[in-house]
Formats: sequence, structure tokens, C-alpha cells
Amino acid sequence: MLHAKLDSGDTALVSELLRSRKAGHTLPAQLYTSEAAYQADCDAIFSRHWIAVGVDCDVEEPGDVIAVDIGTSSILILRDDEMNIRAFHNVCSHRGARLVPPGRSVVGKLVCPYHQWTYDLDGALALAPHMGLDFERDLHHLKPVALQSVGGILYACLSDDPPEDISDLINIVGERLKPYDLQNAKIAHETETIEDGNWKLTMENNRECYHCASNHPELSLSFHSADFGFDPEGLSPSERAEAETLANAYAEKALVWEGAGLDHAPIEHTVGFPTNFRTQRLIIAGLGESHTMSTRAASTIPLGQMTMPGAGDLHLWGINSWNHVMNDHAVIFTAMPISADKTLVRTKWLVHKDAVEGEDYDLETLTAVWNATNKEDAHLVAIAHQGVSSQGYRPGPYSRYTERALDEFASWYVERMTANGYGA
Repeated sequence: MLHAKLDSGDTALVSELLRSRKAGHTLPAQLYTSEAAYQADCDAIFSRHWIAVGVDCDVEEPGDVIAVDIGTSSILILRDDEMNIRAFHNVCSHRGARLVPPGRSVVGKLVCPYHQWTYDLDGALALAPHMGLDFERDLHHLKPVALQSVGGILYACLSDDPPEDISDLINIVGERLKPYDLQNAKIAHETETIEDGNWKLTMENNRECYHCASNHPELSLSFHSADFGFDPEGLSPSERAEAETLANAYAEKALVWEGAGLDHAPIEHTVGFPTNFRTQRLIIAGLGESHTMSTRAASTIPLGQMTMPGAGDLHLWGINSWNHVMNDHAVIFTAMPISADKTLVRTKWLVHKDAVEGEDYDLETLTAVWNATNKEDAHLVAIAHQGVSSQGYRPGPYSRYTERALDEFASWYVERMTANGYGA
């Protein structure tokens, strides 16, 4: 069923744009800028795929609730009395009012602010005033939302028929995340950044580091530029030596990581799969411990069982997310479309639940690199959106050396939009 705001003309426009996309190139402008494409994305991508929405420790105790907007919809995620994490549409079964506002709250029961219909934490309707003795409360429970915790990162799907390949994400990434025990982490800090650009530009910007050396001086302290591809014919002698040294370092690290039971090889689950993700363990540059200005660990208490030095950065990309999980802390990002030209980026810094600010970690040290990088990325996304909105824009070619992941993301996007009623 197509999104209600799309008429046949809008659907035809989006379909034509998708069909016109040239392989190896960025998308046609209106797929980034038009209201029709935004509504189609909310329908075909954000309403039918597994979307990263948060982390287990967003709801630590029974009664903890967090409301999250996904495109044009809203869901609530809560911890029930049996410590299960559940998700429901943030819609009262009476007349559709939003039950809880955006952000966090703590409740004993969910009470609709409009007419005080009241729900237990398992979604059952407990009280419906003035509805009569013959009213069948069992028929009016909250509508559940499919929810999966993948190693402590939460994914939700609004569809009644969610893609089954979430099992691949659980089996692959869940196993890689297990030693970090993110279920027993806590959120040390959280920010929200509104980027003035389309969500696909946000994701494209994140999936390449072609721009990093010239735009992210803080992040580049802990990244090896050669990790993100290079033109082998265009390297200077010193750059070639650096690339060879890094390749040798990975060969050595692979033996160490495998001996410790840490999976490290890149796995790409992109074109041809509904649930888009890529994961790889990366060597951290500098002193090799963490994403900090000094590249030393930010927290003295490691996550889970991660006490082995040099375990690197467990990198995970998804449809609307990117994540860096290190021995001492994790940085979890989600991107949610607000409109055709605005995207909300949430960043959460996780540390061990027993870590104490000011004793075990310093908040500025923990957050400095990605606070700076988020501001820099917001600027880059804004100027990219300004460009695609201009008359002079024409789809440009991706570098086959450093932007292959972007080409795959654009190809995946066209493929999934087509599979869900557009572009055929």
C-alpha cells in the first residue's frame, strides 16, 4: 500500500527518477529534494525495513519509555515489568492521539493524555472510561511494532511483514558485539543534530572517507586513510609505503584477533538484501586505543570482556545508522528523515554501566572527536544539499576506489524502492 500522501502523479515522478539513475553516479536531484521522494522514502524504506532506533540501555528499568519518530510515524519503546523490551505504535487505540511525547519518560502505565485510556506495559488496554460494560477491551490493545536487539542495538520495523534477513544481522553482528556486552552499558552522553540536507546525503557522507583528511582533523587522528580506499596508480612513494605498512599490520592483527576469537573480516550485506549493513574491524591509528584526541582510551573500565589491547574499532553501517564500538566505549548513530531537506542525527556515547563520570572517564575527552566531526559533517551535508538543489547540478560519478560503498548504497536504494512499488 503506497503512502497516503502520494498521488499517482507523484508516484509516477518518483518511478521515472529511479529508472533514470545512471549506474556509478549520484541520484537525480529530485530524489534528494522533492516532497514526493521524501514521502516515497518514508513509505518504501522507513515503513518496510529494519531501522536502527536506539540501544537497549535507552530503557534500563521497568517503566522506562522512549518515543522515536521514524519518518512520518512515531513508536514508543519500553521496558516492561518482566524486563522485556517492547515496541508499540505511539498511537492510542481510541482516537489516535500520541500517547507519549518525543524523548524519554518513566511511567507505571501508559495513559493517553486525551481521554485517559490506560494501557499496561505489555500493551493491553487496562482502562477505558465511559465505554460501557459490554466494551471488549481485549480488542483495543496497542499495536505492536517488530523489534530486535542486535547485541544491544535496537532495530524496529513498522511493517506487519518485516524482512526475514534480520537474522543475518543478528547472527553476524550480534556475535561480533557479544564480547562488548552493550546490554550492560549506559548512555554517558547524547546529542541531537539537525542536518540541513536529505537523509540519503547524510548516509552518503558517512559511507566514505574521501573527504576525511581535508575536513575531519580530529577524526583523522584515529583513522588510517588507506582503510577507505585509494587509487593505486595515484599514490606517492610515501603513500604507497604507508598503504603497504597498513596491509602488513592487518595481516599481523588478523592472527591476534582470530586467536582471541574476534571476528574481523569485512562483511557486506548490501545490494540484493533488504537489510543493508556492512561490518569490519578496523585498526585504530596513533596509540590505537580509541576515538579520542590522544587516541588513548577515554574510559578506564572496558566494555564487557574487552580487556585485550589493540582490539580496534568494530565498525557497523546500516540503512540509517553507523557505529564505532571500541574497548572502552561505543558511539552509536541514527539518522531519521524529518523532511526532504532535514535529517535528525542522534549520537549516543556508551560506557560500562559502572563507569563514573569524573572518576573513570572525562566527558570532554569521551565526546570531543565526534562532537567536532558531527559539526563538520552537518556543514558538508548542508552544502551538498544546496548543490543538488541548484540548477547546475547533474549526477556525478563515484570514485571506484573510495566511494564504492556509496554506489552500492544508491543501487540498493533504487532496488528497494523498486521492490516496494516504485520504479518498476
